[in-house]
Amino acid sequence: MCRQFISHAITTVALVALGALPAGGADNVAIKEKAAVCSGCHGENGISQTENIPSLAGQPDQFIQWQLVFFRAGSRKNEQMQPIVEEITNEDIRNLGAYFSQLAPPKGAEDDDPDLSKKGAQVAAGRRCASCHTDSFAGTKGVARLSGQREEYLVKALYDYKAGQRVGGGVAAMADVAYHMSDEEITAVSHYLAHLK
Repeated sequence: MCRQFISHAITTVALVALGALPAGGADNVAIKEKAAVCSGCHGENGISQTENIPSLAGQPDQFIQWQLVFFRAGSRKNEQMQPIVEEITNEDIRNLGAYFSQLAPPKGAEDDDPDLSKKGAQVAAGRRCASCHTDSFAGTKGVARLSGQREEYLVKALYDYKAGQRVGGGVAAMADVAYHMSDEEITAVSHYLAHLK
């Protein structure tokens, strides 16, 4: 408990420092080269074509920065991400956040199960997902864009939150929400969000 608190405190200080400095140069050659490394998994133009790998295009700037800091600090873990984040600077983090936030977000695919989406919309309303992720589920500041995200990735993320394997911001609101969700709710809300246009 104490170690987790200290880790979150250190991360919060790092985030404040990152947010205090303006993002710049997101369109220069160097940042495009850094972003090209990301495209191997996260897809060309930040739109993932790989199972369980999220799309980054259109994610809020601060959200991307926070996740990179969480990975670098070790409070969020992923075997593929760890060696990459060890090589990036604070300036890279600011520039990558700005770069991916400016790309066109993925569009939801044609909905092959509108009844499941209807159930998912009810889950989203009941769990008050829009209170953080916005009414359009486009995210804001440090809160993720969910609209058009890969469906199986949303399922994975919710189960990771539910199992306590992943935390959100300092208050871990997502872990609290996901913990109380049934398997059926996770399936339905993930389908609904992935197919939003």
